[in-house]
Order: sequence, then C-alpha cells, then structure tokens
Amino acid sequence: MSKIDELINKYCPEGVEWNSVGEVCDVVTGGEAPENCIKSSVPNDKYKFPIFANGSEVYGFTDKFKINKDAVTISSIGANTGTIYFRKAFFTPIIRLKVLLPKKENLYAKYIFYFLSSITIYSKKSSVPNLNADDVKKIPIPIPPLPIQEEIVKILDSFTELEQELEQELELRKKQYEYYRNNLLTFGDDVERKTLGEVCERTKGTPITAQQMAVINKSGSPIKIFAGGKTVAYVDYGDIPDKDVLTKESIVVKSRGIIGFEYINTPFSHKNEFWSYHSNNNKIKIKYVYYYLKNKENYFNFIGEKMSKMPQLSIPDTEKFSIPIPSLSEQERIVTILDKFDALVNDISIGLPAEIEARRKQYEYYRDKLLTFKKQES
Repeated sequence: MSKIDELINKYCPEGVEWNSVGEVCDVVTGGEAPENCIKSSVPNDKYKFPIFANGSEVYGFTDKFKINKDAVTISSIGANTGTIYFRKAFFTPIIRLKVLLPKKENLYAKYIFYFLSSITIYSKKSSVPNLNADDVKKIPIPIPPLPIQEEIVKILDSFTELEQELEQELELRKKQYEYYRNNLLTFGDDVERKTLGEVCERTKGTPITAQQMAVINKSGSPIKIFAGGKTVAYVDYGDIPDKDVLTKESIVVKSRGIIGFEYINTPFSHKNEFWSYHSNNNKIKIKYVYYYLKNKENYFNFIGEKMSKMPQLSIPDTEKFSIPIPSLSEQERIVTILDKFDALVNDISIGLPAEIEARRKQYEYYRDKLLTFKKQES
C-alpha cells in the first residue's frame, strides 16, 4: 500500500469533499500594467517584483506587488486561455489574468495548481477566446485533508524537478552540439572549396495537388511529402507518380516561408517550390553537406528575408554557395561526431527528448492517478 493510500484510509476512507473554486478561493482579475515598471526579463534594485500576464514568461518588473502569497494563475484571454501556472508570492497580475488565492489554511496553492493542470478548462466561444471570473469560480475541485495534499505535491514536485533537470541538460547539450558543429565545420584556406551546384545534383519539385497531400496514411507510409511552411504528409506510393518519388539520400531545401534544410534517406517527394540535392560523385558525403548547410541556416534566412516579404530563396542562392571539401575520411569523421550529438539532442526515440517525453508521460499518469478522488456522500 502506498503512502497516499494509507493517508486516504486514515483521513477520508469515505471519500473527499468537493467544492467549487469560488467557495474555497478568492478570484482576482489582473488590470493594467502599473505605471512604475520596466519591460524586462530580469529585475533591478528598484523594480524587483514580477508582473505576469497571460503568457508563460514574465511581462516585466515593478516596485510594488499586488499578490502577497503563493497563488495559481489562469490565462483568461487569447490563444493561451485556460493555461495554468503556479506563481510564488509577491507579484502583480495584469491583462485580465485570473489569480486564485486559497481562502483558508486547509488548502495549498500548489495542490490547486496540480489539480487544475489535470483537467481541461474550456474558454468561451468567440472571436477571441476568453474566460471570466464566474467561469473560474464554478470549476469543481476535490479538497482532501492537508496531509494528502502535501504528499501529492511532494510526489508531483519530484517529477517536475526531474523534468526541469533534463530540460537544463538538453539545453547544455544543444550548446555543446553547436560549439562542436561550428568548430568541426570551420576550415582554413588549405581546404578545397566548390559550389553546391558543382558537387551535388539538384532535383526540382513536382506539382503535387492538395488532393494528393490530403491522402495521409495513418499507419506510416514510406513516402514523405514536403510542402510549404511546416506541412509534411505521408502518402501511399500509388498517390504519387513513380517519376516523382525520390529514393536517393538527399538534402531537401525548404526554400519558402520557413527556410531550412532537411536530410532524408527514405523515399520522399516535394512540391515544386522546393528542391533537393544528392551527391553526384563518390568524394562527397551528402550528410556532411547537410550538416554544413544546416550550420549556415541563419545566413540563408538572412538572404531569404532580403528578397521578399515572404522569406524565399532562389536556386542560385544554393547552387552558387561555396562548400569546403575536406577528404572523404574527414567528412565521415565529422558526420560520425555530429550524428551522435544530433541523436542526443533531437532524436525523439533515443535521445534526451525521448527521456523528457517518457518522464512527462510518467508524470501525467501519476498526476491523474493521484488526483482522482471518490466524492464524499452528503
């Protein structure tokens, strides 16, 4: 038997009392930003108390505070409506942000945060999503005895702390990856250089129709389709003509909207606003070229943004781009090192992202289990 089960058997074997949020909390609505404040992500000696709006980041800092104890906030307007945050004492809410303050000592703000995070809070249907104070006050919430709240918070805090540690580790590894990638892909004048058009063969896109793009194979088809923006679909072989299916290890140039490069070594196709490259000789490792281009994405975005309102590259931007060509063994060495870093920071099946996702699912499982209570009969 777990400690939670022991506590429930001890304090509330017949179930727990449920109340509405309005019965157990004062609900305060944020107003305008105070006159004495700074819009900054860091405080200073004069402006040290954070200001929170409906987003996750701090809005700024002020010299006074409106809320003097730990509280729960609910975003109440815009795309973020219904999102829950736990905020430490001494802050000021603005822009209609809803703040929940326990009325009595038998309720922990952190417990309220975890419970409300486990449910869906619906916004009003309108042109701009919103949530008023009366809506918040009507939300039902179970109120177990304090020892149970305390144990639930302790357990769930341990999960969130572990996830935060993994997130910090991921950020450090990303910086380490960028450092090694920059160093490995920086060459002196002694290394031969050729244009991308000289060392790789370009393949133009195809006019894939919206109807073809709409045919998505839920089971995971072998054909990946690249279109504008972030659009990607997987379709059956039969939905794309054989001549438009590309099978060589390639780099897709996402040349319009969100500019970037993607490496692919499985069958694929792409719309005609994109193009792709594959190696045309045995002295070029295409994945090495991919890493070099990926390291220069900021440059290509700069070029693309200069050309038009919609960021866009032209074929000469990549065809004439100079690529250093070290020995094949050096290319292979670079790829081996960067593959390991890339898997660690980006691979959702084996790297740190996979570990974070696993811990998040574990947290959600235990959160939902811990916060499911039998309702006490009247």
